[in-house]
Amino acid sequence: MKKLFITTAIPYVNSPPHIGFALEVVQADAIARYFRILGRDVLFLTGTDENSLKNVQAAEKEGISTKELVDKNAKKFYQLKEILNLSFDDFIRTTQKRHIKGAQKLWLACKKDIYKKIYRGLYCVGCEEYYKEEELIDGLCPEHKTKPELLKEENYFFKLSNYSDKLLKIIQKDEIKIIPETRKNEILSFIKSGLEDICISRSTERARGWGIDVPGDSSQKIWVWFDALSNYINAVGYATNRKKFEKWWPADIHVIGKGISRFHCVYWPAILLSAKLPLPKTIFIHGYITVSGQKMSKSLGNVVSPSDVVEKYGADALRYFLLRDISPTEDGDFTFEKFERRYEGDLVKGLGNLITRIFGLVKNTNYFYGKFLLYKECEDCWKKLKKEMEKFQFNRALESVFSFVKKIDEFIEIKKPWQQKSKDVEFTLLNSLSQICWLIYPFLPKTSAKIAKALKIKEVLKKKPVYKKMTFIKGRLKIGEIETPFPKLKK
Repeated sequence: MKKLFITTAIPYVNSPPHIGFALEVVQADAIARYFRILGRDVLFLTGTDENSLKNVQAAEKEGISTKELVDKNAKKFYQLKEILNLSFDDFIRTTQKRHIKGAQKLWLACKKDIYKKIYRGLYCVGCEEYYKEEELIDGLCPEHKTKPELLKEENYFFKLSNYSDKLLKIIQKDEIKIIPETRKNEILSFIKSGLEDICISRSTERARGWGIDVPGDSSQKIWVWFDALSNYINAVGYATNRKKFEKWWPADIHVIGKGISRFHCVYWPAILLSAKLPLPKTIFIHGYITVSGQKMSKSLGNVVSPSDVVEKYGADALRYFLLRDISPTEDGDFTFEKFERRYEGDLVKGLGNLITRIFGLVKNTNYFYGKFLLYKECEDCWKKLKKEMEKFQFNRALESVFSFVKKIDEFIEIKKPWQQKSKDVEFTLLNSLSQICWLIYPFLPKTSAKIAKALKIKEVLKKKPVYKKMTFIKGRLKIGEIETPFPKLKK
């Protein structure tokens, strides 16, 4: 089977996960599940970035050790696996030995491009990056809107400027495909403006002793981004398992947020070129989630916790909203009003109602072959799903699935199976539902599993389900009872 290695960015653990990271990890999960049912050998990686100065400062605020803080919050990020019904295969923490060993190996592999000098610059702790004066907006970090610190230190630098021409050609020729095109153009513009060497260490004193030592120099810690980016190769055995590394690297898809595109599309490829390692194939960049039109902020009290939403509505409901209502590549807004409107309209009255109708109409538990009267509509739906998923257009893919749901409802209204029994009509309803089961699997895995259990579709219930083109219900089918997975909201 052809392999597919997909990753998310690894978030800082200075605070628990919010809905913004839920968007990213659900997008990656939908991609991973989609390619699994096509028969691809998928490795889906996520994890946590634990060596940041932000984590040290957060621990100091809480009055606990940095280790206690990162252990506590890393656990909360791992728990998203159950909360959001994620299918990741590996979860890497940057405090793990496999990561530390790999980060130091990568440093040594880039040694010819590393030198030491005294540097004075403006540093944003939130970004863990130095900024030029002209990059600031009204003297503030463009990402965090905070005033950077003026720092003077002797640190190690990486000769990023050596790779300007190579990077320009690689991105122009789509050797690394950056999606969407607007982000690709931003990266090309950044490279053309002139790349300067980047600082890739900080003093152990300023790092409060937290982080990964520079090989051969314990007075310096590896810059958190140089360290964190290496998680992608470390998880597949860069320093520990050559055979595994050769199988999985390079990554096929990095899923990241727009705020860290420079690190992934410029710094990361340059580091890999320096280390003579293959480059990732695709970088898919999503936007941010605002809440009622405002950026999420603790001070505003508008941070939305994915676990709180799931506790009330269920994992599939949140997954559906994130994939259906939030643009795959642009910023999107979350409000509970929008969420409930989508929940009621598509999931309760749409899919939930259809499931209830079909199981209410088809009472006979023994079925043989019949004619599938919605074959063309179903085939069109699969074609559209494939086209949109391979462009990461989750909202359009779901639009095509729910268009098919609507067509099944219309079919019921036309055929009126409650008035006159027809083997072909009832077979069509059951078979349509079995196809819906597969079609929604990447997006609504719990609902898919409920339908599969009722229809006894064993393949869907396997750990690595594989969809065989237009598989129909064959032989005898015993229909079980199923509750609609989307109950009406209690007012």
